[in-house]
Amino acid sequence: MAPTLEEQQKLTDECTELPLSLPKEKGWRTLHLYQFQGFWCQSAEIQSIMSFQKHFQANDTDIVVASIPKSGTTWLKTLAFAVSNRHRFVPNSKSHPLLNSNPHDLVPFLELFGTHIPFASLGNSIQNSDAKIVYICRNPLDTFVSSWHFLNKVKPESGSPISMEEAFDMYCKGIVGFGPFWDHMLGYWKESLLRPNNVLFLKYEDMKEDDAFQLKKMAKFLGFPFTLEEERGGVVENIAKLCCFENMKKLEVNKIGSSIGNFENKNLFRKAEVGDWVNYLSPKMVERLSKVIEERLGGSGLGFKVFP
Repeated sequence: MAPTLEEQQKLTDECTELPLSLPKEKGWRTLHLYQFQGFWCQSAEIQSIMSFQKHFQANDTDIVVASIPKSGTTWLKTLAFAVSNRHRFVPNSKSHPLLNSNPHDLVPFLELFGTHIPFASLGNSIQNSDAKIVYICRNPLDTFVSSWHFLNKVKPESGSPISMEEAFDMYCKGIVGFGPFWDHMLGYWKESLLRPNNVLFLKYEDMKEDDAFQLKKMAKFLGFPFTLEEERGGVVENIAKLCCFENMKKLEVNKIGSSIGNFENKNLFRKAEVGDWVNYLSPKMVERLSKVIEERLGGSGLGFKVFP
């Protein structure tokens, strides 16, 4: 049920006052990031998150595509849309929506939507439902490099881009949008172990290594398994080809306009390479971040391939 005007105003008032009492740090792009419910976010995001938690009612048929920023979000949305809608839109059709619309414009609708919110803050409505959650993450070294490039392409509020060294220090301390990254990953990772029928945990590197296998795993998890006829007819390969980075990047719709706030579509597609961090991080930076990863993720069973 949609909130009344009175409820909306009350929530707005709460969210205006709330940041004043929250821990804050300098943001990568915005002036500040606030520690809200255990993770870092912008003040403008707090009201949206609180409203979502209070009013969103999940259905058991919902599909949630979740990720920490710059870890394969656009690719996962593309694949999830193509897989779940393949009987409506033939993957190799010239009129497929993905050829004319940015993936972020197609995913935020009722039955399929995306989020960067940590699992613990998704709210009871989703957590207690049979909704399907597909989560993707990427090795932290590449995620950091991708995040730094992306956020320096958009206009920072301070007017000057953040240096790689300063951003890296903040990243290692967990001060990044929707981070710390280790808490974000572990929240979905642990839930995928507890409820494997409801949370599918994917790794970007595995997707790059064998996209067809991961596509079939995702389709089965979502309740849309590929038939033998589809596999023999090349449907899996057609979806993989349609959704691949090279194809998405060259589409005119992904070169112009904006789909997420003021972020231009062209900035959503950079390299999509595994191991690109070697071109940017010094040995000392690699040593420091590797130590953070081991300290925070060690013993969880969650690990990453950091080279192609």
